[in-house]
Amino acid sequence: METLKIMRLRETAKIPANATAGSAGFDLSADILSPVEITPGQTVKIPTGLAIQIEPGYGGFIFARSGLGIKHGIVPGNCVGVIDSDYRGEVIVGLHNHSAEPFTIQPGDRIAQLVLLRVYTPAVQVCESLEESARGAGGFGSTGN
Repeated sequence: METLKIMRLRETAKIPANATAGSAGFDLSADILSPVEITPGQTVKIPTGLAIQIEPGYGGFIFARSGLGIKHGIVPGNCVGVIDSDYRGEVIVGLHNHSAEPFTIQPGDRIAQLVLLRVYTPAVQVCESLEESARGAGGFGSTGN
C-alpha cells in the first residue's frame, strides 16, 4: 500500500502524522469542540473527524499511545480497534479510563495511534480433526510461567 487516502469530515480534524521518521503508527487526534472528561471505569467515544480508505489486504489497527496508557491509564476500550478495508465512516476511538482519577481529553489531543498491517483471510474448512503438534491442546501457562 503506497498511499493512505484520508478525508476530513470537519475542518477542525487533524490529519494523522508519524511523530518521528521511525514511527510505526500515525497519531490520531480528538476532533471535539470542548474538553471531554473520562471518569474512572468509563469508556467514551472520541471522534477524529476523519474517514480513511484502506486498500484490500490491509487493516487499520488502533492502538494506545504509550504515554496515555502508562501515565494515565487511558487506552482503547476494546484493547485494539480494527478498521476494515471496506469501512468508509468516521474513525472513532473508544477510550477507557483504567485509572482511579478522572482524565480530560482536550480538543486536538493525540488520543491513539493508527497502524496499518497486512491481513490474511483464508477460506475456512470445517474438520473432524486437526494435525498433532508438540504442544497439543496445552494452554494458559502450559509452556511455563
